[in-house]
Amino acid sequence: MQFDPSAARARIERFWALNAEFGMEHNAYRVYLSEIVSDRYVLVNGLQLIRDELQLAGESESDDGDDVVACGADLSLPSVMTTLAHTNCGDRIHQGEATSSYEQVVASRFATMSEIGEHKLEAFSPTGGGTDDGHTLAHVTVAHMLDEPIRQRFYAGHPQSFLLVNVDLKTHVGRLEQDGKLVLGRTQESKWREPRTACGAVVGTIRGYNADNAVHRRIRDDLGEENFELLSTKGIRSKDGVDLTAAVASSIVAIQGMINTARALETEMDERGMGHLTASMTVNRPHIDDTIVYLARATVFHGETRVQGFGTDAARYSGRTVEYRGDKRMMMLYDGLDSTEHRPRSAHYEPRRSSI
Repeated sequence: MQFDPSAARARIERFWALNAEFGMEHNAYRVYLSEIVSDRYVLVNGLQLIRDELQLAGESESDDGDDVVACGADLSLPSVMTTLAHTNCGDRIHQGEATSSYEQVVASRFATMSEIGEHKLEAFSPTGGGTDDGHTLAHVTVAHMLDEPIRQRFYAGHPQSFLLVNVDLKTHVGRLEQDGKLVLGRTQESKWREPRTACGAVVGTIRGYNADNAVHRRIRDDLGEENFELLSTKGIRSKDGVDLTAAVASSIVAIQGMINTARALETEMDERGMGHLTASMTVNRPHIDDTIVYLARATVFHGETRVQGFGTDAARYSGRTVEYRGDKRMMMLYDGLDSTEHRPRSAHYEPRRSSI
């Protein structure tokens, strides 16, 4: 049954009509719900959502008389099958937000769920965040999504059914307030510990690069030579004097990881695959809940990749401190644009045709 991409394209257009706010330090739940979850539901609303492995039960499983076969989905209905991957630095300093909050709010809605109810998301923790290799991340995520027999059943079910591959690329930066001033790049793991660098890998790369350190080499490669030179020598300060260097470096690593993974999805997915990707940076704050800076989003579908948000040129970053609901928050800027003024950018590729 030939795939009809028109309905899925209409979903993409509704997605890109949604507002997005980039660069403002916000509560994690706001970013997860108002940006990531809302965007993804626009892509799947009105379709049969298949993410529970019990929904893949077929007639062949009924030979032993197990009633679990009744859980099998009716694939003749317009359906979308979802899977989820995320990356974040393995640093224990922000594992609460990275594992508990994210998995409850985002993964619980879009990750594959096993027959015992466990969320089977692809979770990668490269030092420094971002991704070790966008192609590996994309390949593993897509390859684990469904087996060939299931793919055949799913594709034969309805001509508008498609796959949705979700990937969230995350990094982090520490934050302290010392003598009434905002300090980025350092934080406390707990009130009983002294402040330390965070992210240690990213800050270590730009302040004390070691060519024998594979992590430093990878992060420097993600930053690019011009960015590395600027960040490691001059740095970047906000209009009110806050050193943004660590935050800018962490942002670029997340965004470059998103771009690398989007490019890989162009070849890993076939014509019935849709990708939704985000880049964000967790701000680790001592004695208070971590906040998040939403940086960029992207879609990959049927020959077109669109990206919106911050870019990867360090010289175009700036920022300032703002008062927000009684709290001092970081507002990062790219090209001096307001948080809601960033326009999507498009690139085209040749979609891989399904062999089924």
